[in-house]
Amino acid sequence: MKRNLYNEDHEAFRGSVAAFLDREVVPHFEDWEENHLVDREMWRKAAQSGIIGLAIPEEFGGGGVSDFRFEMVRAEEIARRGVGAATSGWGVSDGIVPGYLMELGTRAQKQKYLTGLTSGAMIGAIAMTEPDAGSDLQGITTKAVRDGDDWIINGAKTFITNGIHCDFVIVVARTNPEAKASQGTSLFIVEAGTPGFEKGRKLKKLGLDAQDTAELSFTDVRVPADALLGELDQGFIHLMVNLPTERLLIGSGTLASARAALAWTADYVFDRPAFGQTIGDFQNTRFELAELETRVDALEAFVDRCALALNEGELTAVDAAKAKYLGSDLEIEVVNRCLQLFGGYGYMLEFPIARAYKDNRIQAIFGGANEVMKELIGRDIAKRNRKR
Repeated sequence: MKRNLYNEDHEAFRGSVAAFLDREVVPHFEDWEENHLVDREMWRKAAQSGIIGLAIPEEFGGGGVSDFRFEMVRAEEIARRGVGAATSGWGVSDGIVPGYLMELGTRAQKQKYLTGLTSGAMIGAIAMTEPDAGSDLQGITTKAVRDGDDWIINGAKTFITNGIHCDFVIVVARTNPEAKASQGTSLFIVEAGTPGFEKGRKLKKLGLDAQDTAELSFTDVRVPADALLGELDQGFIHLMVNLPTERLLIGSGTLASARAALAWTADYVFDRPAFGQTIGDFQNTRFELAELETRVDALEAFVDRCALALNEGELTAVDAAKAKYLGSDLEIEVVNRCLQLFGGYGYMLEFPIARAYKDNRIQAIFGGANEVMKELIGRDIAKRNRKR
């Protein structure tokens, strides 16, 4: 079935992304995986090549193109090469952080941080998760207390993507301890090097080895009043507005990864001989591929609709949750069943299917665990159908 999602501009961008990845990422990927950190220079080169910063307004050095489909094209090319661990930080610094700045930032904040992001001089992060508060953002305990014209922040964050490399981080903190989190949290921009802001351990993970993930701590961190991002005590609402984009980033990324896994597997099974024929000639193999491809096709149709809805400003939090939950669960299943068809080679990290197996498990956890996604969807169903 012909996919009508993309136009000539998207395909031109695809060519640029493919060339950049082949030139600047693929040759260094194994070293970055071993070092558990991507070379910062890669970010600068990506910015110079126009691979990141596309959605940021032209006045701040970006491409000025607000079209989620470009994110999807980039994800597809990354997935085909199996190098998502090296580029996953883009999803935060280029996919999520600019949205908060563009929507909530003052003119000065936009000029400083958006310009820095588009040039590659700055890498951004967002600090929501805490040691005792993951998907439940209402459990956040990091506090910001007013002291004259400044704010003093105390607390700890964990699982922070770009935590080591970040030049600034958007911190979620309680500013009204007497109110519920939904009415008493705020967002603050904290720059690296601010006294009391410490970057902790570079965390060792099950997968995504090249991804920069760290613990952050804030001990009497003093920031000026103009570090507040958005409205005071409205941080939770700001987060809820932007979470659908984050969840569709995950959902569309899982689609790209599942599609890539199917392509690697089809190439392998119809080339690998066994018992006088190829593995792909066995009915069981064809049935496996037929089922998985059909389900991925169905996921693609839904994600494509979500992308168009997001472009029109109509994507709901519930539909974004469906894309994230459906996509991540299916990707995990696709990669698992495809790996089985590789046999022993599927367990070797020189094969991208093995790297995908260890990297993709997090998809059902971050951005809100899938159990939370189902709760959001279930509440919506109840709301629509509850008898009055």
